[in-house]
Amino acid sequence: MIYIENVTKAYGTRIVLNNLTLEFPKQETTVIMGPSGCGKTTLLNLLLGLQKPDRGTIGGLEGARLAAVFQEDRLCPQLSARDNILLVLKENYFLSRIEAAAAEIDLDIESLGRSAAKLSGGQKRRTAILRAMLAESDLVCLDEPFKGLDQHTKYRTMDFVKRNIQGKTAVIITHDSAEASYFKGHRFNMTPDGGLM
Repeated sequence: MIYIENVTKAYGTRIVLNNLTLEFPKQETTVIMGPSGCGKTTLLNLLLGLQKPDRGTIGGLEGARLAAVFQEDRLCPQLSARDNILLVLKENYFLSRIEAAAAEIDLDIESLGRSAAKLSGGQKRRTAILRAMLAESDLVCLDEPFKGLDQHTKYRTMDFVKRNIQGKTAVIITHDSAEASYFKGHRFNMTPDGGLM
């Protein structure tokens, strides 16, 4: 079980997470919803170790391999889409496996060879998702992962993600109730004051 217990996080005088306690069952999916600014992204940053809580405890992550899709795509612009994905993979990873996975979400070989700076917004998003899904990980955190995708591509990509998070602990942040329903699992709604409904 991954957990946060009595966690508070503030930026200056603004409290973003307020004495929050939450459990994330291992090898299951947890979906978190809530209004903008309620601390959802901060919560993921704490789970990923990118920030530290002001108070409280985070546990169950010892030795866990982490992967993430952030709201920003966080690709190296000078590298190709393929090379951005390879950054998180073992040296002996077969390129054919990347190409096969990319085809599942309508990302063709030509796009994989293009520098990230020259990709469309949707192609960048799918590259970031591929990188997180193909990485060896125990915990996958996805922050609004499907934003900016057209409806057809979005549902193909959601199906790809759903298949690839099987057997992993996944935390998905979304504003979209249809996305939340699609992934089922555990569901929490955060309140504007950084707590839970």
